[in-house]
Amino acid sequence: MKIALFGYGKMGKMIEQIAQERGHTIVAKIDDPIQDVDYSSIDVAIDFSTPEAAFDNITNCFTNQVPVISGTTGWLDRFSQAVRICEENKSAFISASNFSLGVNLFFELNKKLAQMMSTVEQYHVSMEEIHHTQKLDAPSGTAITLAEGIIENSSYENWKLDESGDKTIPIKSIREGMVPGTHTIFYKSPVDTIEIKHEAHNREGFALGAVIAAEWIQGKTGVFTMKDVLNLS
Repeated sequence: MKIALFGYGKMGKMIEQIAQERGHTIVAKIDDPIQDVDYSSIDVAIDFSTPEAAFDNITNCFTNQVPVISGTTGWLDRFSQAVRICEENKSAFISASNFSLGVNLFFELNKKLAQMMSTVEQYHVSMEEIHHTQKLDAPSGTAITLAEGIIENSSYENWKLDESGDKTIPIKSIREGMVPGTHTIFYKSPVDTIEIKHEAHNREGFALGAVIAAEWIQGKTGVFTMKDVLNLS
């Protein structure tokens, strides 16, 4: 498989290493929006660029019938527009806040637990996420996805950073050391606490999941999620 990397930072370099270990070829490393791209040489693009560059990177691929795996966040106010361009050009797209296989299983566990807990009024949910000090956004995209999963499956209506309320999920964001990412959901009552937790040991799981998604999307058209890749739909 011939892969183009849009964004060649730490994640791009790790994806390159894992893709090559799995027998794939990196045919382009695009770290500048004005770089020329030979789309005819690309089987799939993996985008971990910047919010400013992502939309153009992704939609240019679609108009050239190149499928895209994107882990870039911060541009998703234009997601529906990107989906339309993908469908118009019969291309393929997976966008995710986190490509780790374990995290995507955790997303589904989180939704199921939210459904179960929604009938027990004495429990109140909260969330904590811990990341390395170089991560500037807070809360993380993964934490937001977890919060949205709870909201979809309970009576909670929104989430807020360090704020709680009857219908609000409070999220505490901690930045320390070189932590790759830890997310914990707490359901607390006056008598006990139930919690589920995902702790990443390194960043390789994120990169591996993106490469597996790129392998899976070959020959397909449409807009998919990691649930499709993991056959969880």
